[in-house]
Amino acid sequence: MIKLKRDLFKIIKDNYNLFYVFFRYILLLVIIIFGYNLIYIILKPLTIKITSSILDIFYNVYTNNELIIINFSTYIYIADACISASGYLLLIILNLTIHLKIETRIKSILYLFGLFFIIYIGRIVFFSLLYHNKFKYTDITHVFFWYILSIFFVLLIWFVTIKKFKIKDIPIYTDLLYIKNISSSKNKLRKL
Repeated sequence: MIKLKRDLFKIIKDNYNLFYVFFRYILLLVIIIFGYNLIYIILKPLTIKITSSILDIFYNVYTNNELIIINFSTYIYIADACISASGYLLLIILNLTIHLKIETRIKSILYLFGLFFIIYIGRIVFFSLLYHNKFKYTDITHVFFWYILSIFFVLLIWFVTIKKFKIKDIPIYTDLLYIKNISSSKNKLRKL
């Protein structure tokens, strides 16, 4: 009787955890579909405002929609790519494809996004300064940052988050392993 209760409790717990796994992936699908545009709507004006405020410490800075104007002579266009919505989406994909307590998940997402936002603001300020000061290799440096270091930044932020929040799971793989284990334990129960 006690073993039956333990088995029943395990089935209920496994079904709840299995529901939670599927819920995370459905939420992830919704975020991927609708989140891309939402990231731009929220972060683009914020990025322009904060970047221009930092540059305003060194120069006379004005903004006009997506332009940051430095000393009426340098025009910095903040394109959608500067916001890096794909970077935010990759970080959310990594976060939602591991098992975490809800409180830890919220803290880790805020940490991921905050760190990524700060790095990208720094990147935009850095390139604005290079461009305004007519640095000879601004374009090639920008391309290098965009194609190579952007991926590095996302991975670095992810690994820092893993260490900070003591994450042991491997995205997607741990969930698949969990589903496989539940499936095989249910098959064992049916055989009894």
